[in-house]
Amino acid sequence: MKIGITCYPSMGGSGIIATELGIKLAERGHDIHFITSNIPFRIRKPLPNITFHQVEVNQYAVFQYPPYDITLSTKIAEVINEYDLDLLHMHYAVPHAVCGILAKHMSNKDIKIMTTLHGTDITVLGYDHSLKNAIKFGIEGSDIVTSVSQSLAEQTYDIIETDKRIVPIYNFVREKEFPVKPDQPTQDDDRLKSCYGIKPDEKVLIHVSNFRAVKRIDTIIDTFAKVHQALPSKLILLGDGPELMDMKKKARDLGIEDAVLFLGKQNWVSEFYQISDLVLLLSEKESFGLTLLEAMKSGVVPIGSSAGGIKEVIKHDETGFIVDVGDSTQASEYAIQLLTDIKLYKNIQQNMLKDVSARFSSDLIADQYEYYYKKMLEGNND
Repeated sequence: MKIGITCYPSMGGSGIIATELGIKLAERGHDIHFITSNIPFRIRKPLPNITFHQVEVNQYAVFQYPPYDITLSTKIAEVINEYDLDLLHMHYAVPHAVCGILAKHMSNKDIKIMTTLHGTDITVLGYDHSLKNAIKFGIEGSDIVTSVSQSLAEQTYDIIETDKRIVPIYNFVREKEFPVKPDQPTQDDDRLKSCYGIKPDEKVLIHVSNFRAVKRIDTIIDTFAKVHQALPSKLILLGDGPELMDMKKKARDLGIEDAVLFLGKQNWVSEFYQISDLVLLLSEKESFGLTLLEAMKSGVVPIGSSAGGIKEVIKHDETGFIVDVGDSTQASEYAIQLLTDIKLYKNIQQNMLKDVSARFSSDLIADQYEYYYKKMLEGNND
C-alpha cells in the first residue's frame, strides 16, 4: 500500500505513535509518505520505503497569520497525485483530518482517509464551540476513525455528539527502542546515576510529561515527599512546560529540592527508564499515557491515576496500581509497598511485562491498522 501520514512531528505522543507506525509499516514493505512541517524527530536516519514531504508556509502580507492549513492541504493533494497514494492516515481531527478531506477534493481522487484521535483534539479542542463543528466534520468525513483508548472513544461520543463509529486501537512502543532493564544495574546505569548524584541504595521514581496543570505534577511531588520520608529515594522529572517553575518552588517548599531532579527534555528517555524503579502518571486527564507504556515496556512498575485511558493500560493490583486523581497518600503507600517488598515488586513486574507483550506489541497494533486499511480500500468501513 502507498500510505500518506500527516502528524505533528514533535515529541508529543501523537507524533511519536504516527512516526513509529510509519516506520513499522515501511518495514513491512509499504510505501510511507510523511507529509509534515518537519522530519518527525523519531526518524534519525534515512529508512527504506519512507519519503518525507515538507510543508513550507510562506508569509504574505495579505494574511494576518501564515495559511498553514491551506498549504498543508495543497501539499497533501500534490503527494496524492504525484505518488498515486492509496490512503491517508491523519493524526488529529483538527487540523489534519479536515486538511485531508480538502486535499481529497483537490486531488479529484477517491482516496480513503483514516483519522486517529489522540486526545487533545477531543478533550481540549472539543470544548471550544468555534472548533467543535470542524472536529465533527473531520471525523464524519473520514472513512474510518480510530482512538487510542476506549475511554477517548466514549468521550468523543459525549463531547462531539457524533454517530460515527470509532474503533479503539491502543498505542504501542517499538520493542528495540525500550529494552527491558536487567535485574542488576550495568556500568552505564551506574555512570548515569553517578552523573546525577543518585546513590546506589536510593530508589528512583520517574515522571515524563509536558508539565501542564492537567498532568498533576503537584500530586507526584506530594507522593514522592512521603516516599522520600520513608526510604532513600530520588524523583526524576523529565520535560518542560508552564508548570515547571511552580513545581520547582513546591519541591523547595517541601524541603526536598535536592531529591527532585528536574532534567528538562531528553531525547533518550529510555536510558532513564533503565535506572528507574517506579513510574508515576497521576494526571487529571489522560487519553492513553504513552510514557507510561514506554516505562512499563522497560520493566518499570507503574502507579497511575484513574483518569481516562490510564486504567486501560494498568490492571490494578496485577500490573501496577491505580489511585484516585489527587490521592497522593494512597499513591505513596503503594509506592512504599512496592519498593520495600521485593517479592511483590517482581510479581507485579512479571505480570506487567507479559501483559504489555500480549496487548501492546508493535506487531499486534500494526496488524490492526493494516486490517482497517484493507477494509477501507475494499469499501467496507463498518
